[in-house]
Amino acid sequence: MIEAHGVLERLAARLDDQQVTEASGLPGWSRGHVLAHLTDNARMFGRLAEHALRGELVAGYDGGTAERNAIIEATAGRSAAEHHAELAAHTAALEATWARVADMDWRRPVTFRNADLAATVFARWREAWIHMVDLDLGVRPDDWPEDLAAHAIDFLLGRLPAGTHLHADDARGQWSAGDGPPDTMVTGRVRDLAAWLAGRTPTVSPVAAEGLPVLGPWPPHPPQRLDRA
Repeated sequence: MIEAHGVLERLAARLDDQQVTEASGLPGWSRGHVLAHLTDNARMFGRLAEHALRGELVAGYDGGTAERNAIIEATAGRSAAEHHAELAAHTAALEATWARVADMDWRRPVTFRNADLAATVFARWREAWIHMVDLDLGVRPDDWPEDLAAHAIDFLLGRLPAGTHLHADDARGQWSAGDGPPDTMVTGRVRDLAAWLAGRTPTVSPVAAEGLPVLGPWPPHPPQRLDRA
């Protein structure tokens, strides 16, 4: 996670005001929108962690998705220097909060995906590396750590039709979506498989005998848990 934050900080530091306004790899979003999202994502995870350490469950956003989107729109137009400063500040604050977490505290529940505090670290890891590709500043899926790619595949398996099997021919990795015999076998390099599942452009497209299956939606956010049951 520290490595991902370091790469992201260096990307943000070299942007100028014009580059911030230019289109990102996400339809309808400028680079400023991506940076605004990554900045507020750090703030949100920090909020969850602070409350979790006090034994409290709070929503990532009190106003739900509408609040999240409004924050991104309101802050996307910052200057390059403002984006860099805000991203650095919230990232540092998040890392400082995580540094206070004792081993036993990582199992504390959070409302984000009805998971625990440890899961938010993995979520931030995914967010940082995947969205760095969207910034279109030189980071590509080939730059992702191999373990990040394998983790992303684990997280995104639900996008595949049941019976689909994946084989990473460069990492000896195998994954299966659902039970049953292999209806479809998709092969490719582990980073390319992860990029494809994440909806990003792989360096070399994975292949399947009958063509790649159609991907379903991104894993849904389940209803927020309001108790510890």
